[in-house]
Amino acid sequence: MFYKVIKYQSKNSIFATQNLFKMKLDKIPQLKYTNRNNFFLLCGPCAIEGEEMAMRIADRIMTITDKLEIPYIFKGSFKKANRSRVDSFSGIGDEKALKILRKVSETFKVPTVTDIHETSDALMAAEYVDVLQIPAFLVRQTDLVVAAAKTGKVVNLKKGQFMSPESMQHAVTKVTDSGNEQVTITDRGTMFGYKDMIVDFRGIPTMKAYAPVVLDVTHSLQQPNQTSGVTGGRPDMIETIARAGIVTGADGIFMETHFDPSTAKSDGANMLHLDHLEKLLSNLVAIRKTVNSL
Repeated sequence: MFYKVIKYQSKNSIFATQNLFKMKLDKIPQLKYTNRNNFFLLCGPCAIEGEEMAMRIADRIMTITDKLEIPYIFKGSFKKANRSRVDSFSGIGDEKALKILRKVSETFKVPTVTDIHETSDALMAAEYVDVLQIPAFLVRQTDLVVAAAKTGKVVNLKKGQFMSPESMQHAVTKVTDSGNEQVTITDRGTMFGYKDMIVDFRGIPTMKAYAPVVLDVTHSLQQPNQTSGVTGGRPDMIETIARAGIVTGADGIFMETHFDPSTAKSDGANMLHLDHLEKLLSNLVAIRKTVNSL
């Protein structure tokens, strides 16, 4: 059972919150190091652009996470349905991309996660991946959430940019009421005006009452609604947000990475360069050890 006690210290008091829920990380196929009391990681490119790039990125991340003993799930979108413009990259073909995700899993012995956008995607994607992700803009779509839950796969719910942390308990309940206890929440920031995002770190302990909480440290730094129709971002702040997430009790970290973000076909403006990943994760592991010792 996924159980954690996190201590929080303020100027005037020290208090503890307890989470008790039935989600079990060790039930995710091929997920390693679940007994190391480390954060888990969902990481990979925004979109599957081709087999070579996916395998190259997965190989590098696997080397790092094995070294640091981080439970790791490879992330890659098989299609990008939510685009600013009709000419924006949306994918290389659903089945082609899903087969690449399967090949990554089989080659590197790693679980995989992809997002779905329609109820018909759920059963199709579930044939290829281990975790189904509900995008933030769609997390209130009951039919979609229920369809994902009924596959029996882990369901990762992205918190809507427009939703309060407290409201995510209802999204979690849709999954559990559908007979699936394998559910996580990912905070990907909250809209701050029209063209910026902000992370309310109070939301992490709040949502940990409902399910394990992941902090998305790349999408939370997006700068959407640009006049160009291409989303901007602040990748220089990724480590700052990630460090704060670990300190405030995030169970997992989500981030997108690429060996050349400037040429990435989706969300390159807020990705972490693959060359910087090992140092960042090493720092986060060190911080996690400190938090665990308190």
